[in-house]
Amino acid sequence: MFDFLDISTLIYRAPALLIALSLHEYAHAYVSTSLGDPTPKAQGRLTANPVAHIDVMGLIMLVVCGFGWAKPVGIDPRYYKNYKTGVMKVSFAGPAMNLFLCFLAEFIAIMMMQFGYLTVGQGGYYFLYWIMLYNVWFALFNLIPIPPLDGSQIMEMLLPSQMAYQFHQMNERYSFLILIILVFSGVLGKIINPLADFYIRTVFDVISFFL
Repeated sequence: MFDFLDISTLIYRAPALLIALSLHEYAHAYVSTSLGDPTPKAQGRLTANPVAHIDVMGLIMLVVCGFGWAKPVGIDPRYYKNYKTGVMKVSFAGPAMNLFLCFLAEFIAIMMMQFGYLTVGQGGYYFLYWIMLYNVWFALFNLIPIPPLDGSQIMEMLLPSQMAYQFHQMNERYSFLILIILVFSGVLGKIINPLADFYIRTVFDVISFFL
């Protein structure tokens, strides 16, 4: 699905990636702030400016091999009225933003092609294409319940107290190893590719239905 080593696509991939990363982190910061937490704003993270969110090494890894990271937004759940609900909302905000951006890029591409303003092979098409792919992949990847991904926080909040503790303890010991194995064994692609294709096809079908 991805050819990360293709230098010719970097002109489209780089800005698409910056959009996916920065708005993902901004969504975390915005929701946490809306729940009463002053931490993201105090740390300068309540912005869509990529400079505030980019981790240089994480960005290089993402561009080269599709596995990387941004600087996580600092939050303080003690400010939330409901700790568990607040943490889940903040954790899901990033992936939800990415799914929305994928939808938006696909919608714009379909509409522009429908009215003859865009054709396959144009620069605008490839830019929107990579926005779609990066965002749907980033959303699904971050929903995996392994730290430091957002899905781990969501899972921990959903589990009963004892199971959540055991889950946390296991992840502290083995999460990095599990994540590395998933990424570099190819298993991750086999899990996410079908889900990403399903989401993109579903969005296309929904938009086409209304057109």
